[in-house]
Amino acid sequence: MLSTATMPHEVLSKLLLVDDLPENLFALEALVRGEGRQVFQAGSAEQALGLLLEHEFALALIDVQMPGMNGFELAEMMRGTERTRHIPLIFVSAAGREMNYAFKGYESGAVDFLQKPLDTHAVRSKVNVFVDLYRHRKALDREMQALAAAHRQQEELVQELRCAQAELERAVRMRDDFMSMVSHELRTPLHTLYLEAQVRKLHLDRGNLATFAPDRLAAMVARDQHQIRNMVRLIDDMLDVTRLRRGALSIQPKPADLADLARRVVDGMAQQAEAANAFIRLHVLPSEDTRVEGVWDAFRIEQVLTNLLTNAMRYGGGGQIEVSVALRDGMAELSVRDHGPGIAPEDQERIFEQFERSADGRQHAAGLGLGLYITREIVRRHGGDVMVESALGEGALFRVRLPRVPPEAEGGPRS
Repeated sequence: MLSTATMPHEVLSKLLLVDDLPENLFALEALVRGEGRQVFQAGSAEQALGLLLEHEFALALIDVQMPGMNGFELAEMMRGTERTRHIPLIFVSAAGREMNYAFKGYESGAVDFLQKPLDTHAVRSKVNVFVDLYRHRKALDREMQALAAAHRQQEELVQELRCAQAELERAVRMRDDFMSMVSHELRTPLHTLYLEAQVRKLHLDRGNLATFAPDRLAAMVARDQHQIRNMVRLIDDMLDVTRLRRGALSIQPKPADLADLARRVVDGMAQQAEAANAFIRLHVLPSEDTRVEGVWDAFRIEQVLTNLLTNAMRYGGGGQIEVSVALRDGMAELSVRDHGPGIAPEDQERIFEQFERSADGRQHAAGLGLGLYITREIVRRHGGDVMVESALGEGALFRVRLPRVPPEAEGGPRS
């Protein structure tokens, strides 16, 4: 069934009348014109060809005997052109009813042959038939186009649903992997604390108070603090990722000195570096007295450096870790270099995504794979960028560049 939008009576039908006598054209137009029709007149075959190039016709009524190019020759040309070969042709002739004229007309591709004087009822009936056929064909074409468009939309929707399903499956896998990692990472420090508590309770039950001598007690507290600090860091990372996803990570820029900030972080991580058989060395360029001032959220930038140093200690294989602070081209630059196994080129973008780690072939490293992702997002929210320069076997250099005044810093706290 045809839709309302493509009912045949709404299709404009163009009719072409070709005759070298104006009075014949006038009389023929009076017979064929009607609602939803547009009639074009041509006084010669040449003029008719021009109209055929400009319009799509439902029907052509052509006089056979015309000076110059006659009706049969015009029909031959129309049949030889893709644009016009399907237009129905009705020949009109005042010549006698010799059969060879009619046969020649049909051989030229005519669908009918009318003799003058014309039978009014016959002309109108034949024209109505071909106009109705044209209108139904055009309506059907439009319906087919609409169906094709609907099919394409359906295919696009199916493809979108497939992509959504794949993304959902990926999200579920990420969730499951994330929960597995969280369980594993939290279990390690909790298990260590639990075992420590069990051992201490055993000593207390046996009255072995020498185990809690001041020198030993200090070491116990340090171990407990280390495990608690690991758990707090894991929880903070999870909270930061949640805030980033909601666009609610608070950035509060204030005047700060990047060199002083770096010294605080390096000093605070000295014992952690020692435990990882590493040594952190800080360079402030051009001299140790240089101030690298700007407007930043000092807490978040400390978090950036802490993440980079933690990453260097986990994957750098021990040894020296170099931290540099400098001013270059009007930008503050903070870099961390390790001398570990390096990062393959194909991994250098991936490691900045959530839950990703460097694929260096070593055993499982602590952490959720969120540090570099959080680092990149914090730096971006300061209007800066972070990049890695590395090759396998040559260590890794993480370089952070920060504008000294982040975008919208003058607007106060941002999220």
